[in-house]
Amino acid sequence: MYSIDLTWVIGGPQGGGVETAANIFAGACAASGLKIFGKREYYSNIKGEHSYFGVRVSDKTIRSNVNGVTMLAAFDAETIFRHADDVFNDGAIVYESDLAPMKIEEVPTLDREFKERLVQYLTSKNRPLTIQGALDAAKERGVQLYPVSFKTILSNLADETQNPKLRGMFRMLNVLAVSVSLGILSLPSNTLLKSVESIFSKKSQIAEMNKHAANYAYNFATAKYSKYKYQLSPIQKEPDTIMLQGFQSTGLGKIVSGCRFQSYYPITPASDESVFLESNETFNVENNRPGSTMIVQTEDEISAIGMTIGAALTGTRSATCTSGPGFSLMSEALGWAGINEVPIVVTLYQRSGPSTGLPTRHGQDDLQSAIHAGHGDFPRIVYASGDMEEGFYDTAKCFNFAETFQMPVIHMMDKFIASTVATIKRFDPKKITIERGKLLEKIESEDYKRFAHSPDGLSARSRLGLEKGIFWNTGDESDEYGHISEDPENRIFKMDKRAIKLELVLKTISKEDQATNYGVSEFCIISWGSTKGPILDAIEMLKKEGLAIGFIQIKLLQPFPTDYIKSLIKGTKTIIDIEANHTAQLGSLLNEHLDHKVDYYIVKYTGRSMTCTEIYNSLKNILQNKAEKRQVLTYGV
Repeated sequence: MYSIDLTWVIGGPQGGGVETAANIFAGACAASGLKIFGKREYYSNIKGEHSYFGVRVSDKTIRSNVNGVTMLAAFDAETIFRHADDVFNDGAIVYESDLAPMKIEEVPTLDREFKERLVQYLTSKNRPLTIQGALDAAKERGVQLYPVSFKTILSNLADETQNPKLRGMFRMLNVLAVSVSLGILSLPSNTLLKSVESIFSKKSQIAEMNKHAANYAYNFATAKYSKYKYQLSPIQKEPDTIMLQGFQSTGLGKIVSGCRFQSYYPITPASDESVFLESNETFNVENNRPGSTMIVQTEDEISAIGMTIGAALTGTRSATCTSGPGFSLMSEALGWAGINEVPIVVTLYQRSGPSTGLPTRHGQDDLQSAIHAGHGDFPRIVYASGDMEEGFYDTAKCFNFAETFQMPVIHMMDKFIASTVATIKRFDPKKITIERGKLLEKIESEDYKRFAHSPDGLSARSRLGLEKGIFWNTGDESDEYGHISEDPENRIFKMDKRAIKLELVLKTISKEDQATNYGVSEFCIISWGSTKGPILDAIEMLKKEGLAIGFIQIKLLQPFPTDYIKSLIKGTKTIIDIEANHTAQLGSLLNEHLDHKVDYYIVKYTGRSMTCTEIYNSLKNILQNKAEKRQVLTYGV
């Protein structure tokens, strides 16, 4: 029976069309019914530095990347130097043949640390310090080499089409590399051409030019090269399957769940979501009723959260979207929303810190920051999604939580999810409910108290401009009307009123929304966020070897669902914390709230996301009693 699981990686200079090429490849595979999981890695510069995109393809469900590359497509020297050693022994390298003589010192973008490791490696293999040396070292291991002169293909294509300009169109090298790859992998050319057309759908002339080039390169590969060990064949496509990028899931979730205002200041990787919303500001909702979301790019993050708060006070569902440094700037205003019980959603796309840190790289560095941001005590909900499907549905939940409990909600996402491209089940908007809590439409009383006493801490909420719904907001402590008050008894009342809502959160939010139980055994993983996918894939790998391990994914992180988690791990002997930060921030919460302390930590803080291979190896070491208490994962260039 047909079975396939391969990883295709393309690399090139930033701005050289790497992402476009990967999307063409992924689109062709997805259109053929195959499952895909891809992720882009890039430096924090606009142009020139190394960028690469790995796309894993399978006929079965996949949720993560693996260690290693089945086929590497390179149209520049740095991609070969950086990734040739990562290609599997039975893998392949498709590369620009003219690059072979290039020396290490001729590639200016290679950093010193990597150069030293590369020189050491090639010297140990008695190979010259050139592209040819790196290729020969790979070939010695069994890697199959496919040298292609992309420039010659362009020249031949120019002659065939009588278009001499094509000879100099080196920006088309990415499309040629994809097409040669798919020709070697034998995926039918019609899916390739449809994918090219889709990618360039808004530029018909460019689409036709690239389709012609793609078809030429594909035919060149099938004619010149014998059948490669790995092949891609179309399978029956599952109904209602779509290919989506991570940041689009929360954007769509905001549209469907009634968010009608979002402000932001540009920052990686959060900006992609706001740009996506900007490109879809107007849309049709039920019964072809037109709708829109106002997206405002502000002068800084302080202004962004201030505008979000102002919009929320009008009764509009409002959000802001940011990453670590921007969230730090929002912390004072977050406290203002907390003391005034304003329902806002902050979508926090984590990346590697501190300070600017690794601005285009992955990390789960901001959990403790989200829980403790802002001075003084005020309630907030911190909620984490594990993948793009959860990102869509959880976005709606976060708005419901904000308005029901009248407090800020911080929705934790991250760079791994934002940059992921995957095939998933089409979202079902019918599963989205909108719960606005105690939002008033009309007020009868002449004596409206915005912060009136209530046993559950929730007061009826007016909106700006509502008749008889006059209220005051201030950053100072205030009385039931909102007037400033420093009275000690009022202070006790207001602090207790706000704090008691956290107890209501734990009582009201369903257990399934607090944490997801994937099965508990003697050994049990507890984790959060985007580690979900690689953990589940690693568990499946272990199951095939008869090894059992449990997994609990915590979604509600503040307030912490102590009693529920305790009930789930009852009987568990070994707790394993897996997360992408240096200090094991979830582990600190587990040690604080649970009677059973963490036994093993598996962490990664290189700025690269975890793979299922890494986690599988680490878990197997733990199960076989061969592991240190703390394991640090390092895979990825």
